[in-house]
Amino acid sequence: MRLETPRLLITDDDRDFRATVADALRSRGFDTLEAADGEEALDVLHHEQIHLLLLDMHMPRLSGLETIRRWRQVELEVVVPWILISAALDDQIVAEARAAAVFSVLPKPLRLPQLTSAVASALRQTYNWPQ
Repeated sequence: MRLETPRLLITDDDRDFRATVADALRSRGFDTLEAADGEEALDVLHHEQIHLLLLDMHMPRLSGLETIRRWRQVELEVVVPWILISAALDDQIVAEARAAAVFSVLPKPLRLPQLTSAVASALRQTYNWPQ
């Protein structure tokens, strides 16, 4: 699959954080959508073509890992790379993320070069994205 403009879904319950990340990625040529929690992210995934998800671990209704697990129960054939972020990373979250085949786990506060590098790497590995 060749991607011209990858579409990213930014999911975080902090509206300002979500908007800041979306704006930063949009300014780097990505198409971005936003979701306030895991339930909303799942709804977007069912209605939009998404190439990568950036997902906060700790959110109301569904955590980031719960969102990933629910998606994979329903959509076994759709491969989407996930990047999990958290301000409260610990060994257990990292281990669960690895078990869930999350592409990358990043700590908050995010550093933009680290984020853009993880996004580009995930897109290259998943879609052979050229950039």
